[in-house]
Amino acid sequence: MASTIVMINLFGAVALLLFGLAQVKSGVTQAFGARLRSGLASGTRSSLRSFSSGFVATVALQSSTATALMVASFVERELVQPRMAQLVLLGANVGTAVTAWIVAAGVEWLSPLIILIGLMLYRSSATTRKGGGTALIGIGLMLLSLHLLSIATEPMRASPALAAFIGLLDNAWPVAMFFSAAIAFVSSSSLAAIVLILSLASAGILQPGLIVALVLGANLGGAIPPVIASMRGSAAAKRVTLGNLIVRTVGCLAVLPLAGVGADLLTGLASGTEKLPVDAHLAFNIVLAVVAWPFSKLLSRLMCHLVPDDAQEHSGPNYLDLQELSAPTVALASATREVLGIGDLIERMLMRVSDSFERDNLAKLMDIPPLEARVDRLQQEVKVYLSRLGRMGLSPQDSRRSIDIIDYAINLEHIGDIIEKGLLAQVTKKATLGLKFSEDGHRELRTLFELTLDNLRIAQTIFVTRDFRLARQMMEVKVEVRRMEKASSERHIERLRDGRTDSLQTSSLHLDILRDLKRINAHIVSVAHPILDDSGLLIESRLRSVAES
Repeated sequence: MASTIVMINLFGAVALLLFGLAQVKSGVTQAFGARLRSGLASGTRSSLRSFSSGFVATVALQSSTATALMVASFVERELVQPRMAQLVLLGANVGTAVTAWIVAAGVEWLSPLIILIGLMLYRSSATTRKGGGTALIGIGLMLLSLHLLSIATEPMRASPALAAFIGLLDNAWPVAMFFSAAIAFVSSSSLAAIVLILSLASAGILQPGLIVALVLGANLGGAIPPVIASMRGSAAAKRVTLGNLIVRTVGCLAVLPLAGVGADLLTGLASGTEKLPVDAHLAFNIVLAVVAWPFSKLLSRLMCHLVPDDAQEHSGPNYLDLQELSAPTVALASATREVLGIGDLIERMLMRVSDSFERDNLAKLMDIPPLEARVDRLQQEVKVYLSRLGRMGLSPQDSRRSIDIIDYAINLEHIGDIIEKGLLAQVTKKATLGLKFSEDGHRELRTLFELTLDNLRIAQTIFVTRDFRLARQMMEVKVEVRRMEKASSERHIERLRDGRTDSLQTSSLHLDILRDLKRINAHIVSVAHPILDDSGLLIESRLRSVAES
């Protein structure tokens, strides 16, 4: 029974540490996320600045994994050079080691005060202060978890089973390293593994050489989560995280045979083994950064050979044949087919956003930026193709059709921009922050998502058939969407007046999604304008004349 209580206390303290880490990351992201991202992207013009950017970002976020994924995304978008990205991660490794050293500085007694200050800031209405308060609460919980870990490991000193297990590890440093790597991997945090090792070391049950072997394992295991997280990304992103794993693996394997010598050296400098885990962690990452720095360019080239470029899928136009420009009717039909393909891409984007809105599935949102890039490229190709066709001389009817095709393509491109720059960010925020709409609010937004998809499919049909009845029906739908948006906004305001907590938390999100879906529908409905205009049913102004009123 006593051993069960010890394990519960130990796992509970580790869980509190991980929760504190998550709070720090969430708070710093909320308060300074945009500045950190822009600073990380712009601070990689030189080697030293790249290293410093990774160091600062990791100390702020308390997560080298977050820094690794962030810089990998920048490499994917060609905002950061691959060599500089490797230096950023070297700085991130040193940053997480410094964080562990600060946590172990013996200031656990400050945790109640830090949590109190954090709570006071958290109650502020300002986003920056609120985020800073969340981060301070996380730091306080991390320090408190360190104190709880020390208490939880106290009874382990007299445990025969633990002594036997540690004795086995002490005679098998490679096993100890991989065991520690597994702990760091499962917890997705090398810092958590280091703090656990620190607690065991302070209990006096670990030999210095074994401590260094376990620290090496924590460094190795901490490099694995970013690799797994980037598996769905591009080849450029994979190269960054895999390169960092290779550097750490080589470093760990090279240092492991010298663990005993290194432990003796650090113990002599620090006068004891109590802080040896954090000292070894910091020393290893500093030495690794110094040694690996000159080889960063060579590593980038090696990763290009190990991770081949992504298979280039055909992203250009499928139907725009320059030889058909001599036959305007055929060329216009080909341009129409190409724009229908753009509409299909927009439908895929909307479906992914709608599904992510329903299920909080962020994986499908990763396809949105490349799809939007294809929409932009194809829309430009269509405009260039039809401008060439226009220079060859067209009949008035063909000229109007050409303009209609270009207008529809431009409206589809605008829809893509709204999805990527608006809905994508809003649905991501809903999922990452765990926000829940009220039941009525969620149903209203879901209905509008479904109506928007239906309208897009009808618009595709109208674009091809130029059906007058469907075009008139589409214009009536525009009015219905406007009424739905207005009614949903009014009901949302009523829920706010009633003090509904779920509505208060999602207020701006609800209104922003409504606004963007309304804008998307306005662009969709534009496909009906040329048809109704030709029939004389479309007026230039919705205002009534004085005579009519």
